[in-house]
Amino acid sequence: MSGGGDPVDGLRELVGRPSRRRFTADPVPREDVERMIDLARRTGSARNRQPWRFVAVTDATVRSGLAGCGAYAGHLTGAPLVLVLLTRADGFRDTPFDLGRVAQSLVLAASALGYDSCLATFYPQDNVRAADLLLGLDGPWHAEHALSVGRAQGGDPAPAAGAAPGTSAVPTGRRSVSELLTWHD
Repeated sequence: MSGGGDPVDGLRELVGRPSRRRFTADPVPREDVERMIDLARRTGSARNRQPWRFVAVTDATVRSGLAGCGAYAGHLTGAPLVLVLLTRADGFRDTPFDLGRVAQSLVLAASALGYDSCLATFYPQDNVRAADLLLGLDGPWHAEHALSVGRAQGGDPAPAAGAAPGTSAVPTGRRSVSELLTWHD
């Protein structure tokens, strides 16, 4: 990096972008969606199994239905694009790890293209089946996670029901390095 700056700064900004749950109605062009998937498909996976497939959803009725398939999936309704991450039961213990890696790649790709996003999990299993039905899936691939994608809407989101103004329903901030890292020298 020229200019003597810390080469990690740009990556820190990209990785540290907050999840956004409210979006403008501006559509996400197909070319941008394909660029996101192109980057995500390059994510490493155990034994190069690539245990993922993707479905791009722009249909408002389907997005609304998917929003009902998880306790924290409501933001999918208002996003102009929902990228559904499909996987299949393959018996490998590292598949969830691979899915997390590719989901993070999608978040970073969206961010690099100037979009905001938020992940959702379809849970419990009844919600996975409901999401599969909405997408016309009949195995072996199943919808377990999704990413809302769009341009962030201005203003702060309303506090969660029961939360005091200015507080979050979930913990905010990040633990310090010293809290997270143990050395064995």
